[in-house]
Amino acid sequence: MLATVSHRRDLSFSPSSTQNHPVLICVTLEKDCFGEDAETSTRDACAILRFALRGAKRLESCVHFFRYRYGQLHCEDVDLARVADKFGTPLYVYSAGTILDHYTRLDAALVPLDHLICYAVKANSNRAILKLLSHAGAGFDIVSGGELYRVLAAGGDPARCTFAGVGKSRQEIEYALDQRVYSFNVESEAELEYIDRIAGTKHSRAPVAMRVNPDIDPRTHEYISTGSRENKFGIALDRIPAAYERAAEMRNIDIVGVQMHIGSQITEAAPFADAITKVAPIVRDLKSRYPIRFFSIGGGLGIIYESSFESGAREWWDDTTIRSKSKRDRERKIALSIHEYVDAILPPLRELKLRILLEPGRLLVGNAGVLLTRVRYIKHSGEKKFAIVDAGMNDLIRPALYHSYHEIVPVEQRIWPSPQSSPSGRGGREAPGEGKTENVDIVGPVCESGDFFALDREMPEVRAGDLLAIMSAGAYGFVMASNYNSRPLPAEALVRGDRFALIRKRQTWQDLVRDEVKT
Repeated sequence: MLATVSHRRDLSFSPSSTQNHPVLICVTLEKDCFGEDAETSTRDACAILRFALRGAKRLESCVHFFRYRYGQLHCEDVDLARVADKFGTPLYVYSAGTILDHYTRLDAALVPLDHLICYAVKANSNRAILKLLSHAGAGFDIVSGGELYRVLAAGGDPARCTFAGVGKSRQEIEYALDQRVYSFNVESEAELEYIDRIAGTKHSRAPVAMRVNPDIDPRTHEYISTGSRENKFGIALDRIPAAYERAAEMRNIDIVGVQMHIGSQITEAAPFADAITKVAPIVRDLKSRYPIRFFSIGGGLGIIYESSFESGAREWWDDTTIRSKSKRDRERKIALSIHEYVDAILPPLRELKLRILLEPGRLLVGNAGVLLTRVRYIKHSGEKKFAIVDAGMNDLIRPALYHSYHEIVPVEQRIWPSPQSSPSGRGGREAPGEGKTENVDIVGPVCESGDFFALDREMPEVRAGDLLAIMSAGAYGFVMASNYNSRPLPAEALVRGDRFALIRKRQTWQDLVRDEVKT
């Protein structure tokens, strides 16, 4: 298990201190915690660690392990310039410490509940990430047969997998039945009948949980809203009793749970609490009629995109009015902490006395990744300045698809902290002629005007050859990449402490045509 630990015995945490790095906590933790010869089981040690983390409020502010050290951007203890030099750009780089820290904090906050965290594989499906989370104890939320295959290839347990998705194929359903997944999250009554027929032909029984659509506005982007009646997901509230009654009559169906998921990148607690409050009475009624074992509340907890880099410092979280900097969205809250989220959902969930499943994806991996890209050219057009980089919309489509904001920072600071200053950059020295800011468009090489990462963004002066880091790119980055313009897919790397390794090779031009059939 990985966590960010200070050298103080009371396990208080200080992300702004350079003394704190991701380290391995042994089962027995520190000797003086249990005595020289104490032998503590893994389960007991985990319980003790969770309790410690639950009380350590300062850990709440640790959003990622990306810091400047002597002017160079580091991921954990690794200089990102070294990683780019070795593997080239564009390059996705992930922090294992950040991923496991987020998982551990969420797990700790949920200690009052019988719970299972099922990581949403669609957010980032690299096997190295799946293996990391599987070893930490996570289950998995899958939406395709391919994702189930990936989980198994990473050593994951199919009995800890929930299978969602509105259009499951016969092949996928048969595969999931053969692997004995924990549950099928059923999205429609037609799907329920289809699963029943397929399970019958295989002389097996399918465990199912109906996905309830609570018709709640999650206050997020329309493309990632899934819990209102206009969306294609789930079964309407007024149809749920009849759907369960029908399922109970089916010979090849086992009713095991209830599921919902209202959307993604939600940064306010109210939509989550409102949805649970609305669905809880139905869950209680269903529990009295059928052998309901769990209630899955989905995922959706948002991450920091604006002020992503600053949010790694404790001081940033000390400001209780964390709002958007943009004039248009000034009243929009951009940060919701794990404990704010859990405090809002805990009371109604405790009363249900059921196992609670959560399906976070972005929360665990989003702030744990960056996309490294190098500036190829600088172009001026009238008053406009363009920095043309080697990454394109085919590598990271979120800005083009959602008009989403990603903070972009230089890997090498031209104003950098002296040894006595903090990693946040205060007290730094300024070289002559440096320190200027300018407005610039950061654009890619793809033949589309929509191929951009930032428009009219105020940044430190950008020059040809500069290495930039696009922050908060760990979720829905590589998984949504394509070969548009016949561009090879980028490489991926994983950092653990002071080590880094390639976890996906960069595609070659030869790879682009390898699977095409000659005619």
